[in-house]
Amino acid sequence: MPSQPEPKKRPLHLVGELPAALPADNESFFGLESIEDPLHLLSRSTELADAFRSSARRAENYQAIAAARLTDPRRFDRMPVADLALLTGWTEEYATKMAEYGRTLLDKGPAWD
Repeated sequence: MPSQPEPKKRPLHLVGELPAALPADNESFFGLESIEDPLHLLSRSTELADAFRSSARRAENYQAIAAARLTDPRRFDRMPVADLALLTGWTEEYATKMAEYGRTLLDKGPAWD
């Protein structure tokens, strides 16, 4: 059976980023290259850097929660940490720490986000 072509992926919306500010083409980086005023460029690039850091932290939290759920000893189909490490490209030590961190986030409840 021939495989279907993958749909074209659009840039992800960043936390705090307005949809209208997303680039229309793939060559533009949020319009930073067209900003002439250095103070405005500093301000805008700082906003973007903060948004990227915030998004990265949230993504890592979700990775940790997924790791905790996949390796949960109460699950009959739990994944061994070694398999999680292979799947993600992490070391076993890092996979263990991520699963432990994910369990602390799950224990905290929705307030961690």
